Amino acid sequence: MSTRSEKIIAKAKNIKCIISDVDGVMTNGDIIYDNNGLESKHFSVKDGQIIKYLKSSSILIGVITGRDSQVVKNRCRELEMDFHFHGIKDKNATLNSLLEEYHLELNQVAYIGDDLNDLPVLSKVGLSATPADGHFKVKKEVDLVLNTQGGKGALRELSDIILDSQDLYDSIISKLLE
Repeated sequence: MSTRSEKIIAKAKNIKCIISDVDGVMTNGDIIYDNNGLESKHFSVKDGQIIKYLKSSSILIGVITGRDSQVVKNRCRELEMDFHFHGIKDKNATLNSLLEEYHLELNQVAYIGDDLNDLPVLSKVGLSATPADGHFKVKKEVDLVLNTQGGKGALRELSDIILDSQDLYDSIISKLLE
């Protein structure tokens, strides 16, 4: 992770909670409906894989999404996310509730979002990020524009930066090799 600035590494060291948007971050933003009106989405296995390592490292992980989608609810349950909020119009209010519930400070929260509705939260948290294909206005406001596009492992890239900055990968790998 030597390509990351000292400022990003310093911010990443404080993170105890990662919050992600879904469409455009954990998915490529496409919504697919079949002839019966059933919705489907593509999720990256890379994003799903990192969640158990975040949790084993005592880093909270969850989503705040503006859409209310059963597919996304199913994926969040499958990944055993610490929290997931769906159909949220005011992401800032949800962030404030999470800060209170988990006794967190803003500098302990990372948020990854890709569109304008994420800006109120992105502008407040300790570490803000957007996928490589995030909205051009969002890219101007975040701490970190990732190399990875939404739906291709963007959450994984952010998580890797945080875990590496906190020197947690040695412990994760040691446990895997036992």
